[in-house]
Amino acid sequence: MQVAIAGAGLAGLSCAKYLADAGHEPIVLEARDVLGGKVAAWKDEDGDWYETGLHIVFGAYPNMLKLFRELNIEDRLQWKEHSMIFNQPEQPGTYSRFDFPDIPAPVNGIVAILRNNDMLTWPEKIRFGIALIPAILRGQSYVEEMDKYSWSEWMAKHGLPKRIEKEVFIAMSKALNFINPDEISATILLTALNRFLQEKNGSKMAFLDGSPTERLCQPIVDYVRDRGGDVRLRAPLKEFLLNADGSVRGFLLRGLDGAEDEVLAADLYVSAMPVDPLKLLLPAPWRQMPYFQQLDGLEGVPVINLHLWFDRKLTDIDHLLFSRSDLLSVYADMSNTCKEYADPERSMLELVLAPAKDWIGRSDEDIVAATMVELEQLFPQHFTGDCPAQLRKYRVVKTPRSVYKATPGRQDCRPSQKTPLANFYLAGDFTMQRYLASMEGAILSGKLAAQQIVSDLQAGSVSAATDKALATTSA
Repeated sequence: MQVAIAGAGLAGLSCAKYLADAGHEPIVLEARDVLGGKVAAWKDEDGDWYETGLHIVFGAYPNMLKLFRELNIEDRLQWKEHSMIFNQPEQPGTYSRFDFPDIPAPVNGIVAILRNNDMLTWPEKIRFGIALIPAILRGQSYVEEMDKYSWSEWMAKHGLPKRIEKEVFIAMSKALNFINPDEISATILLTALNRFLQEKNGSKMAFLDGSPTERLCQPIVDYVRDRGGDVRLRAPLKEFLLNADGSVRGFLLRGLDGAEDEVLAADLYVSAMPVDPLKLLLPAPWRQMPYFQQLDGLEGVPVINLHLWFDRKLTDIDHLLFSRSDLLSVYADMSNTCKEYADPERSMLELVLAPAKDWIGRSDEDIVAATMVELEQLFPQHFTGDCPAQLRKYRVVKTPRSVYKATPGRQDCRPSQKTPLANFYLAGDFTMQRYLASMEGAILSGKLAAQQIVSDLQAGSVSAATDKALATTSA
């Protein structure tokens, strides 16, 4: 079967990879001139990379790690020591650590928490541990049930003091979904905590050794092309063309640079676009279907990623850092963490600004100026005195609609990969899968969409509702 896939992010590329493995012919269509979607990256005029986000691979990402093995690129993952490191606002320039010993889970996580006396008191640790018992014992069923609460509400329900939220979970909420604990669904943090506690290396982190576009996305493209598929950039989807029964007749692609629009016909079709552009393109007949109406409850959250190049080293820490600042979420000195960005003399900080809703419309200059104020608190030794560190250049990447905003109740809005239409499927981290809005979730969604297609074909329950003679024609 020839399968047309709209979107060359991790969901679309993953779907194409697994369809190619099953002997089908995927054709991935990407609107932009760069691979990766929410993990896209670009080079500036100096040859330095800047990215859509700060992308971390966790040990609890089994589908992502399996994909790396299948592509034979495991050596591109730079694993860091098994720790979580937080800035301490009350003691600028210092850090608090949760260090996980090399022993089985969940004992290693318990030891990491018990050893840290900077952020949580012993009574707080005990009370929080008791609150987590239902999640540990009942697993995912309990985690899903808690989607009716925000994280703040879940903590209040268990009588946990606000101080725990302030010390640990504001930082984690912003890192996981770019919003604060009073907005984020309890399901999100419980899912992460469950994985971190139940898997020995669940919270262990790795950075790619270069840009995601080159070091992860391009190998998938090469793999797909080697097996008869294709990936086309600058091929934006303009419209879903429908048959009389509402199934897809073809993708109408917008012509660029004066070219005519193009109709691409295939046997089957997949949307791997983010939920917001998908909703804009939904044909009128589809909008009446309950399956597509549930998408109205999903929307992307804004996020801002900053890259700041300095004239000296600000830190030698080779790890992700939780800033615990009002403005910033997480950051890393990429000159330490990433082989291709390495610089022994100077720092390049990559930082995530979140929540970003009040900043997404502000100028780059305003955003950088506010970030520099925060950095003066994080690195006081480098921004005071007679010779403070100097910012050499910067890049600000704004994503007005990133991953879906995971507020309470969103689980009921997430669709399956199988749609009511005979020849149309969905992929994307917003579709239903256990790893939520993450790289792992995107990859798993594409894999699940491919598996659903293969299963439906084997069962004879899917029909190719197109005229193959159409092939690729002018509109």
